[in-house]
Amino acid sequence: MELVFARNRKIGGWLTVLTLFCLASMAMFAKPAAYILNVARDVDGAAVAVRYGLIVTGSWPEEAYVSYAVSSPQPLSTAEIGRLKCETGVRSFEVNSELETAETEKASKVKAALETLGSWFTLRDRADFFGSLVHAGYVRQPGSDIVRADEAHRLFGKGSGVIAIIDTGVDTTHAALRDVLVPGYDFTRDRSDTVSELNDLDPAAAAALQQSTVEILDTSRPAVQLNSTTVAILSQSTVEILDSVGLPKAFGHGTMIAGLVHRIAPEARIMPLKAFRADGSASLSDIVRAIRYAADNGANVISMSFSFSSPSAELQSAILYAANRGVLCVSSAGNSGKETAVYPASFKQVVGVGSTNYADRRSAFSNWGSSTRTSAPGEALVTTYPGNTYAGVWGTSFSTAFVSGAASLFRQVVPGLRTESLKAALDYGVHIEQNMGDGRLDLVRSILYLQKP
Repeated sequence: MELVFARNRKIGGWLTVLTLFCLASMAMFAKPAAYILNVARDVDGAAVAVRYGLIVTGSWPEEAYVSYAVSSPQPLSTAEIGRLKCETGVRSFEVNSELETAETEKASKVKAALETLGSWFTLRDRADFFGSLVHAGYVRQPGSDIVRADEAHRLFGKGSGVIAIIDTGVDTTHAALRDVLVPGYDFTRDRSDTVSELNDLDPAAAAALQQSTVEILDTSRPAVQLNSTTVAILSQSTVEILDSVGLPKAFGHGTMIAGLVHRIAPEARIMPLKAFRADGSASLSDIVRAIRYAADNGANVISMSFSFSSPSAELQSAILYAANRGVLCVSSAGNSGKETAVYPASFKQVVGVGSTNYADRRSAFSNWGSSTRTSAPGEALVTTYPGNTYAGVWGTSFSTAFVSGAASLFRQVVPGLRTESLKAALDYGVHIEQNMGDGRLDLVRSILYLQKP
């Protein structure tokens, strides 16, 4: 019996050692935890961070508070978080969440269908669009006709002010966009000169896209499905190079958003704010900084093609900061194809946008419900793509781009337009009654409402 006990004690000892080794190994290789700490201005936030073993990686001031991006080798315990939140002057403490663009997140149900693009996408001629020679399909696409873009331009104006696009960046050399861009900022690198999406590519891929700027009339340029949301027109040689080196899954997203914003508001200026990496990922802190940057640097509209599943105090604070400065905020309702609340679309200072097809039916992938104040076409749209080329796209991100451009047009008609008036104007669009808000975007109907005495 004593031998059995001794043997069991020996086994137990080895199990204890093994358990401690495993725990140590897990701690060694655990992914650092990231948080946002918000404190009153008269509080030393860095000192608070040090007391809890947190490392400050960045900070940004607010009106009466300062926010700090902080990290820890491993997540804080519930008890530690509770004590930190009770510290004098601490306003909030939350996870610095990682998120993705609406089209690259795992829950997205978007599926591109090359056959639905129609002949306008494969047109090989060019058209003049406000001083730039562009793909004719970009100008003549049904999506812009459905929202009555050209009619609105003739009757009321072509947009004004600055539209900030928080996304993956923009191809600053694209012929359709380069003349309407204003300086932006790259929050992923903390510098102002790297907002071009081409900076995120493998050099071979970047060179392939840049040398693919052959004439649009070249019939050797095939339509190629790049991923579940995007079909691009590229030269055959470019396709072959990209097949060998690959493209990050969200590459081009910001340029595609910018193209659709420009299609609706061709005389508005576009501010590229790069908060997303080419793989579609971003941190909450970079998005918050981008919203505040836009409000502080002359943006009148902010286009946000992303969403969180739960509210964030820091995100709401940034949205309030922008709204209080008269900035109109527009956001995607998401692509998981269900009735759900997402943020920032659900904040009352934001217009949430769902997607419709050309039959004025809710897109199968579009969310609906409380986050969806309005809707716009979001299937088989033709827009700009890096390398001075064009793409067909699907997703609520692209519906959001249409409504962001619309906000610029409305603001031109009614300077100083506020969010509630923007929402009321959008309600006078085409009524489709599918839990997608009161109206699908119709620029002419909405502007006529705004012009009523």
